[in-house]
Amino acid sequence: MVVQTGRFGQIEVSSEEIISIPSGVLGFPEDHNFCLVDPGDETLILWLQSMSNPRLAFPVLEPKIFKPEYVVRLSAAELRELRLTSIKDASVFTILTIPAAMSEMTANLKAPLVINVREKTAKQVVLQENDQPIKFPMFKELRAHLISLPHSLVGNKTEKSAIEVKALPLNTRVELI
Repeated sequence: MVVQTGRFGQIEVSSEEIISIPSGVLGFPEDHNFCLVDPGDETLILWLQSMSNPRLAFPVLEPKIFKPEYVVRLSAAELRELRLTSIKDASVFTILTIPAAMSEMTANLKAPLVINVREKTAKQVVLQENDQPIKFPMFKELRAHLISLPHSLVGNKTEKSAIEVKALPLNTRVELI
C-alpha cells in the first residue's frame, strides 16, 4: 500500500512492514499502526511513521549504538501484552528528540519502544528502574559510532524505504524482571 508521509512523501509499505502498537505511543494513543522508515542517510536513525497520520513520525535509534550496556527489563505482564514467547524476538528502539542544534540530541531511555518482530506488535514500555533518563544526551556517542563504521556500511544509499519487521536488529539485551 502507498502511505503518504509528511517527511518522506509517498512510500510503499507492505503488510510485512506494519507494526501494531495497540496502546499507541505515549501522548499519541489514537495512532496504532506504524512502519519504520529508513530515510537512506548515514545517521542510522530510523523513523517510526504513523500509517494514518502523515505528520506523525518519531525518530528512533537502536540504543546499543550509543549505550552498549543498556538493558531493558520487562515484567511478565509486559511480555504477555507484547505476545513475546521468547525475549530473543524483541527488538528495542529509543525515541529521540532532535532539536535545531543536533549536538543536543537526546534519547528517551526511560520509555523504549519494544517490538516483537515475530508478531509485528510493539509497546512503548516505561521502565521501572529510576536511573534511566528521559533525556539522555547521546550525540557524541552516535557520532563516534558513525565515524568508526567502514564507509561501505553507511554507504551512499539515498532511497527512502519502509523496513520489514523481521529484519530489525536484536542487539539490545532484554530481560524478565
